[in-house]
Amino acid sequence: MDQRRERTERMPLGVKTKQAAETPVGKLPPQALDLEQAVLGAMMLESSAVNAAIDILKPASFYKEAHARIFAAIADLFQRSEPIDILTVTQALRKAGDIDLVGGPYYVSQLTTRVASTANIEQHARIIAQKHIQRELIRVSNDIMKDAFEETTDVFDLLDKAEGSLFEVAEGNIRKSYDNMQNLMREAIANIDSARENKDGVSGVPSGFTDLDRVTGGWQRSDMIVLAARPGMGKTAFVLSMARNMAVDYQVPVAVFSLEMAGVQLVQRLIASETTLSSEKLRKGTLEDHEYQMLHQRIGKLANAPIYIDDTPGISIFELRAKCRRLKAKHGIDMVIIDYLQLMTAGGDTKGGNREQEISTISRSIKGIAKELNVPIIALSQLSRSVETRGGDKRPILSDLRESGAIEQDADIVCFIYRAEYYGFTDPKDHPRGLDPRGLGELIIAKHRNGALETVDLRFVGHLAKFSNFDSFDDDNPFANAMRPNTSFEGGANEPKTLVVGSRMNDEEDDDSGDDFIGTAGEEPPF
Repeated sequence: MDQRRERTERMPLGVKTKQAAETPVGKLPPQALDLEQAVLGAMMLESSAVNAAIDILKPASFYKEAHARIFAAIADLFQRSEPIDILTVTQALRKAGDIDLVGGPYYVSQLTTRVASTANIEQHARIIAQKHIQRELIRVSNDIMKDAFEETTDVFDLLDKAEGSLFEVAEGNIRKSYDNMQNLMREAIANIDSARENKDGVSGVPSGFTDLDRVTGGWQRSDMIVLAARPGMGKTAFVLSMARNMAVDYQVPVAVFSLEMAGVQLVQRLIASETTLSSEKLRKGTLEDHEYQMLHQRIGKLANAPIYIDDTPGISIFELRAKCRRLKAKHGIDMVIIDYLQLMTAGGDTKGGNREQEISTISRSIKGIAKELNVPIIALSQLSRSVETRGGDKRPILSDLRESGAIEQDADIVCFIYRAEYYGFTDPKDHPRGLDPRGLGELIIAKHRNGALETVDLRFVGHLAKFSNFDSFDDDNPFANAMRPNTSFEGGANEPKTLVVGSRMNDEEDDDSGDDFIGTAGEEPPF
């Protein structure tokens, strides 16, 4: 009985009833009161102890409320660059009206007597932080269990709340420590040696587009790449072409998170690109016998490609992190593609914030996942309608990124897909470098944290929804001669002229089908 009373009296102010209800009978919440006293005492004795613990702990890390208030006073003095000792901390507590709540000046002074040595202050602080994480996990688990017993609770709302709560615990408490110059130098030299061995100059994950890899050196690990364009420009077509190049040509495992299109639709696009058969024919099944045979002959490599597609709609950032971790552990993925960023949710309770804040959270979290898994992540993004209202050739700029400036801030590389023929520009005179705009796709690198800003020319084959290298000329290129610089389009007698008609779906803000109708002149579009 005395032991139980003693345990109750040791509980911090304001926490007794809550933790008594949440903690199983006979068990105390994880705590380290002696270390809390030692850390606070050391911080009031030596400035080096303050520097060692101030970025590891926060007031909520302390089990005892009096200790939390004392630490808050120390943190406030530190932020204002004022001296930290027993007298200044006592004065700060008195000014905040907390001096009596913490036990008076006597208790504050007694904390310094608990310090045997400040040598291990950082380790002590980390133990306190770990105890706090344990308490938070217990709290979250109890909340989940309580809500799960409620019959009126929607199970999907409960899942969303649970993953959001766990994500907040991880985000708020897990921090990476610094590394010394010797270890970082060793890793940097290893990267340089690895790059020297690659004669093609590609040190990262190759995209399969020669000119793009020349500029970027391949997509670099831990980078967040934002690929943005207006609906119908071909964002999905580009990343699918790139995923095919990586997986088939270089055997790089790729994870594709498609929030807009079904996995089967993406695979049909890949089949059209691989077999050079029209996506319309594949969709309608109007294949000749020889085309059907060619279909099965050419899809062998694609069928065995290490591409993993997840078409869960409205995926949250917490789900994305969990799925990426599993794919990394099980399949060793080296590239993640998200199509597209604005269709994601931040998870948890975001009803109180606006959409811009939610997009900022998503963008920041994607960058965190890229660093954690050490893989490049390409996130597709929409552009605002301001592009359409602007005069001139309507080339996108960074300020056109939709809904949040955080996307531009967090990204290591920002690219725009631009096709002049989308806006009706078909004369080489309209192009700044004299190229024929028909069938021309441009990848504008508008931000490159570690490299140059350039425009990479690509070839866009509309009826296959496919991008390829600009200097590739084969049978599936309807502008094989016209794509060469400063040449005019001269179709032969048997070559059908091509008519490009923008789909009405391009008027939808969030649509990115990229399925512009491409047919012969005089042919009516199917819409």
